[in-house]
Amino acid sequence: MTTLAEPVVLARARFLTRPYVRAVAAYLAVRAFGVLVLALFADTTEHSLLDRLTAWDGQWYLAIADDGYGGITKGLVDAEGKLAPHTPLAFFPLYPLLLRVVAALTGTSTVFAGLLVSVLAGVAAACALFRLGRMAGGNPRVGLLLVVLWAGAPMAITLSMVYTEALFTAFAAWALVGVVERRWLLAALCCIGAGLTRPSAAVLIGVVALAAVVVFLRSQDKWQPLACAVVCPSGLLGYWAWVADRTGDIRGWFNLEWDGWRTKFDAGAESAEFIWDKLVTGASVMETLTVFILLLAAVSAALLPFVLRSRPGRWPLALFGIGMVILVAGTAGLPFAKTRFLLPGFVLLLPLAIGLANRRPATAIAGAAAFVLVGSWFSAYSLTGWHYAI
Repeated sequence: MTTLAEPVVLARARFLTRPYVRAVAAYLAVRAFGVLVLALFADTTEHSLLDRLTAWDGQWYLAIADDGYGGITKGLVDAEGKLAPHTPLAFFPLYPLLLRVVAALTGTSTVFAGLLVSVLAGVAAACALFRLGRMAGGNPRVGLLLVVLWAGAPMAITLSMVYTEALFTAFAAWALVGVVERRWLLAALCCIGAGLTRPSAAVLIGVVALAAVVVFLRSQDKWQPLACAVVCPSGLLGYWAWVADRTGDIRGWFNLEWDGWRTKFDAGAESAEFIWDKLVTGASVMETLTVFILLLAAVSAALLPFVLRSRPGRWPLALFGIGMVILVAGTAGLPFAKTRFLLPGFVLLLPLAIGLANRRPATAIAGAAAFVLVGSWFSAYSLTGWHYAI
């Protein structure tokens, strides 16, 4: 005899076994563990957990959300210890705008809104990562492992902070889904969003535009990829143009980055000096691990074309990973933030995800768990034991 509760139980079981539900659950579980580790470290070092989740750049985004670009009075300064009238313009507008809107809609503070936006963006990113991993590896296990590795990577704590990493990765991942699946409107809209979120959108836009041009030249349906190639840079270029107008200088945003944070593209000269110096005379585990993470990212980028060679049409994923490494390693300034800058380059984790997926389940779980443990420690230490900006 069937009870009324049985259909409900069966429906719940089917829901919980759906691939995307499992991916989201795995993401949230790993991120909850990462925040728990940070909470333990914060308590030991007499820090407030909320203070750590809103530290560094988070204070800038909160100030812009609360007071706008022209009304910041919270005593914030750039890396040079200054606050010029245009200094806040170095930070892109979409994330603080979302904070302001969500805070108004929910009747809460921008702090709560920032944490909520990061959680929701991380969930959206996890779904796209699962989709891309499954397509790239030909196996749902690859997608699930990619989500877990990204959620537990070094500096993945920023995915739970008032930072833009989760939002930017969500845009980047879904833009690449759009490219691989030839959904050009999705790719274009996500590129616009990414361009209003972080300057590293330049890599994503270049990859998407190139892929669109290739399809335009080869396919019968030409107008959609062509429109995507034309429209996708508009968010990034539009914001740079707006800053140029506000500052009266066509290089306005780039000058702000150099004057405030000594950041510019130098083709890797400073990174090479940093790597050599820290390998020879590095005085801390943070410095040494940052160097090794950069080197491992470069190795992974080199492996991507070979890992994806059996998957036609997946070359944009490899190009995005290579481009992210070139941008991060080739940009001078804030060397200890480079691990965080690499985090949106989630495709760099594909070789490891595919490798683990081809092992026995116990081996894959143990490998992923070890990776998450190390990444969670690195993230917590960088916010409590380390005293420089991340």
